[in-house]
Amino acid sequence: MTGSGQTTEVDGIRVPFLECRMLEGFSKDNDFETNRRAFRSAPGCALRQAWREQPEMNFTPALVRTGWREDTLVVWAELMDGDIFTRATEFNQRLWELGDSFEIFLRPENQEAYVEFQVAPNGCQLQLRYPHAAALDYARQSGSIACAVLSEKQFRATTWVIPERRLWAVCAVIPARAVCDYTSKLVGSRWRFSFSRYDYTRGEPEPVISSTSPHPAADFHRQQDWGVLEFLP
Repeated sequence: MTGSGQTTEVDGIRVPFLECRMLEGFSKDNDFETNRRAFRSAPGCALRQAWREQPEMNFTPALVRTGWREDTLVVWAELMDGDIFTRATEFNQRLWELGDSFEIFLRPENQEAYVEFQVAPNGCQLQLRYPHAAALDYARQSGSIACAVLSEKQFRATTWVIPERRLWAVCAVIPARAVCDYTSKLVGSRWRFSFSRYDYTRGEPEPVISSTSPHPAADFHRQQDWGVLEFLP
């Protein structure tokens, strides 16, 4: 699994750059192979551990591709994983503490508020929205994410677990209104993005974490390191 390697510079930091184009051949019936083919020509962005000189021994690759349809962003992620599991059972649980989790961070380029959407292998979701940096600080200081939780479902996610391939996959369909404070056309707009994961192995004390962003420290909320996603015709 390798990404396209495209980057751009934002405020002196070189970050990933993804061209997001209209999807063709996408299956609304959530057929895995059909949707995989629909994303085949889309540039990929690989997850890594930029804050480490070398990846951890248990690090496994993951690759994310994007596309758009009508007023929605579609995110496709394939995550290699030797032990695919989660203890999550309900909507809006703290998925990153319960097992494997894929995370999506998004915000329009000129907007302060951002969303964090998480998906577990069994399809459980967590939806968070931080209106500003102070909200994140409060959540960290209090140890509670209650102030950021979105109680109504904002996006749709389908997952596939394929243990014989040591793989699980996510397809997340995210309406623009779930991310943008003010609705506008996707084509021509630019969003900041980051994709990350918690990869647990039963019997190991800590998960292996990784991100598409070049974080100098393991902090997924460092927005200055997030990539740039440009919606093209």
